[in-house]
Amino acid sequence: MSHPPPGEPDQPPSPYEPPSYGQPPHHDPYGQQPQWGQQPPYAPQPPYGQYGPPGEGPRPRGGPNVLAILSLVFAFVFAPAGIVLGHLAKRQIRQTGEEGDQLATWGLILSYVFTAIGLLACCGWIAVAFWANSDGGGSYN
Repeated sequence: MSHPPPGEPDQPPSPYEPPSYGQPPHHDPYGQQPQWGQQPPYAPQPPYGQYGPPGEGPRPRGGPNVLAILSLVFAFVFAPAGIVLGHLAKRQIRQTGEEGDQLATWGLILSYVFTAIGLLACCGWIAVAFWANSDGGGSYN
């Protein structure tokens, strides 16, 4: 190893020469040697993928359950669909811990009430139709 003449700046050590003064050799696992005054390269980023530990269930979003809202809406539009959506919402809320349990309950209550009123109205209409068509046994000849 040659030493520079006095007054000239020192050259960086070659990566093939052993280190001087008991320092460990600089080893870059990516095959690049940093220049003097530069930061060594960063390690590569891990690939994008799932976050969090595996098997973690869905997190509640913050708003009420969508099925609970639809249950309440369909109670006024088509009550039997509101009943189905209300029961589905209740089960989903139990599993995920989302908000909206009261919405689903009110959707179920109103859906059952409107379905019962609709059934009574249909039965009443059928009874009136039969009563109107019955001639009471008499003839109008």
